[in-house]
Amino acid sequence: MNSLKILLRRRNANLFCNRSYATTKKKISDPNEEEQLPIFQYPVSKRSDKRVYVWGLAETGALGIHLPRGKRGRKAYKNNFTLAWHPMRSSFAERFDVTHVACGYGFTVASIKTNEQHKVFGTGINTDSQIGYHAPRVGHPLELLLSPAPIYIPYKSLETQIRALAAGRAHTVILTDTEGVYTLGNNAYGQCGRKINPREEYKGSMVSHHIRRLGKEEIIDVCCGQDHTLFITESGHVYACGWGADGQTGLGSYDCQGVPAPVRGDITSEKVVKVASTVDCVLALNDKGELFGWGNSEYGQVPMASRQNQQVNMSYSLLGFTRGLGRIVDIASGGSFCLIVNDQGDAFVWGYGLLGLGPNVQHAAKPKLIPPPLFGRNEFNPESMVVKVACGVGHLAAVTNTGDLYMWGRNRHGCLGLGHAKDQQFPLKVSVGAHVLKVHCSVDHTLALCKPFV
Repeated sequence: MNSLKILLRRRNANLFCNRSYATTKKKISDPNEEEQLPIFQYPVSKRSDKRVYVWGLAETGALGIHLPRGKRGRKAYKNNFTLAWHPMRSSFAERFDVTHVACGYGFTVASIKTNEQHKVFGTGINTDSQIGYHAPRVGHPLELLLSPAPIYIPYKSLETQIRALAAGRAHTVILTDTEGVYTLGNNAYGQCGRKINPREEYKGSMVSHHIRRLGKEEIIDVCCGQDHTLFITESGHVYACGWGADGQTGLGSYDCQGVPAPVRGDITSEKVVKVASTVDCVLALNDKGELFGWGNSEYGQVPMASRQNQQVNMSYSLLGFTRGLGRIVDIASGGSFCLIVNDQGDAFVWGYGLLGLGPNVQHAAKPKLIPPPLFGRNEFNPESMVVKVACGVGHLAAVTNTGDLYMWGRNRHGCLGLGHAKDQQFPLKVSVGAHVLKVHCSVDHTLALCKPFV
């Protein structure tokens, strides 16, 4: 009896399939019906789409992602600092149209394209209100954020857009397209560009400072060192404020500077297009591709005639120092080393540390070429060249014209994104699932702003 039921079910199913096939065949044979059939296509990314990848120490919240730490009580729990060993795609960048990102010391800021009030978001350490005021209860401000939260800035117009971001040890600088600069966070040394108040309390502060112009000129770019800030105006003049004990403000003294003032020295008659600083040494690049430097030179970052002068308090031309290297197109300054790239796509490094020249070279008094094959240039790929460089406190990075990312140096908490905690003696390609546009390095975490492959 059961066998008969099964045979009847199969017969009915076959009849149904045959009728459906005949009906479908009849519909498709009709040309008018065929034109009305739906067309299915895989989604393709837009040209303007951006991706953000993050890696390194996640425990501070600087990555804006949540990682499992393991079971409490086990040895692995105590030794695990919640690290992202490989680049991880940020979900925040999937929800918003991210335009700029910046790495501070244990925190991250990102701007989005919007005509609403909240245009900049921050995550990570917030002990000095460097990513704004956030309090779940009145009088209980948060000193640590594990996910990106909006930073309130009193913009004059909601149509204002963010042009650039910069972050230091405990302060943030936001450059807009029409309203100048907004600064927030620690101002103990004047790094926020306002008068220093020794009694000011920064925890739970709601203060944001507005700098409309400098020298009656619009500000077009900003850069943060550890506790100092640099501004570039539309004519290429550089202004500085903040901590100056190592000469990093370039104002001709070693004092703290509250109100931004013009950097003195050889760049006063130059049109500067970029400045770079991560700790207390500063590099500047003019429109001719020539290099200038000032600040801490304990490791020969800014070579002077006298070795006794290790704190350079005004800008000096490094044209003779870089002679024969060609036109420089990008610069980066780390904790004890400097990295530049010329228009031929060759990267040069000098200073002290893991420079990318192997285990036998820890100090270079003059710029040394990092072998181009380490960045993928060979007889099968002769067009490969470095186009952008970046430095953290102890690690270095380079981006090629094909969107590949190479990193080396101190691998503090996995900030190199290589899948392990070992230091890297020479450039090694990082596996990022997108075309890298720009990389940002800090103390123990790294961010890459990318575009999708397709």
